[in-house]
Amino acid sequence: MNLTAHQLTMTVLVTPDMANFAGNVHGGYLLKFLDQAAYSCASRYAGRYVVTLSVDQVIFRQPVHVGELVTLFASINYTGTTSMEVGVKVVTENIQAQIARHTNSCYFTMVAVDEQGRPVAVPPFTPATPDERRRHEAAQMRKALRQEMELRFKAMKHAAAHNL
Repeated sequence: MNLTAHQLTMTVLVTPDMANFAGNVHGGYLLKFLDQAAYSCASRYAGRYVVTLSVDQVIFRQPVHVGELVTLFASINYTGTTSMEVGVKVVTENIQAQIARHTNSCYFTMVAVDEQGRPVAVPPFTPATPDERRRHEAAQMRKALRQEMELRFKAMKHAAAHNL
């Protein structure tokens, strides 16, 4: 069996205990599945325990219903020194109608840690396909935007502290 270390697929059947009274899956269940897929992908890639640092752009595009299959496609998009961006795409399938739809995508930043919980280096990721290169470039852009937003928040806090 040939497993690709930087990608992972996970499928879950939606059961009634995951849904609200309208038969739609609670967002918290989907977030849990997203985090599990991102954790599994990052942990396997790094060969270590990982922790979730952040989640970007979680948008629930369409409801997910009881009885549907939810497939999560996770992939390493970018690596820093100790962190990895994991993109997760969610495709939901109505089994009876045999119709699949893209219901969610988001991006997790995961950090590899040692037994004491300290960040440790991860193997560098080199994109090999056009899709991987596109996702890698987009991940670099998201990282730059996060860093810019952090600087802006720090400037706002500084200005507020000094009544500027």
